[in-house]
Amino acid sequence: MEFVKMEACHVEAVAELEKMCFCDPWSAHSIASELENPLSYWLVAVENGIVCGYIGSQSVLDGADMMNIAVHPNYRRRGIGYSLIEKLIAVLKQRRVISLSLEVRISNESAISLYKKMGFAVVGKRPAYYRNPREDAYIMRKEFAE
Repeated sequence: MEFVKMEACHVEAVAELEKMCFCDPWSAHSIASELENPLSYWLVAVENGIVCGYIGSQSVLDGADMMNIAVHPNYRRRGIGYSLIEKLIAVLKQRRVISLSLEVRISNESAISLYKKMGFAVVGKRPAYYRNPREDAYIMRKEFAE
């Protein structure tokens, strides 16, 4: 498994994973626009030329938001999500970011469990944050040690 910065050649595969994993997926155009955004940093997990996972973030000053993370269903339960988050945090620390926040569906117990295992804590709730289907989100945050 190789973890690399997302490039234009990965956009279509990431867009396909979005469709596969989410009810309200980002378009290939929206994903591609992240390549031009200096505040964004996206990583992909690639095995034998196949994009099997990705993570995206946007940073403002010393804080970052995890925009998206997904792992192809055939590659789950192999630690790819954990590794993507770990590698993203390493890059963010190099950029002097000191915290990473995210929103997660309150029903997504497996993701919440992973985030808690990695040191994220629930710091709030966004009512009706998701629309398809309508659902609240937890706001979770991890502070980095300097």
